[in-house]
Amino acid sequence: MWDTLAWLLFFFILIAILVIVVYQLICFADLEFDYINPYDSASRINDVMLTEFIAQGVLCGLYLVTGHWMMFILALPYLYYNIRLYSRREHLVDVTEIFNQLNGAKKQRLLKLGHLIFLLFITLFWMIYNALEEEL
Repeated sequence: MWDTLAWLLFFFILIAILVIVVYQLICFADLEFDYINPYDSASRINDVMLTEFIAQGVLCGLYLVTGHWMMFILALPYLYYNIRLYSRREHLVDVTEIFNQLNGAKKQRLLKLGHLIFLLFITLFWMIYNALEEEL
């Protein structure tokens, strides 16, 4: 039962990270179509960046503590990338350079989104597998 609850927790944390990344993509799209000014867009994106990084770190820590080594290894590149961005102080969006960085930042978020969806499908599979295994 505990393993199924752990997978359920992983699932909800992944959903939260996915929502944050999609929110950032929406902010970039609004900026691109001139629905929002650069200052508001940058401040909205910067407000959720640290939350995304902390949630990803907690997720990797939970994978490690619960003994799901393969999921930890699969989530590790994303965590490493976030740590590298944070240590180089490149994690925040600069208001003055936001239009120059728009295409690269959108591609970065789309790659993050693809990786998170991949992890979400694996988590969903294992959650269902463990729930069905406990019933037998």
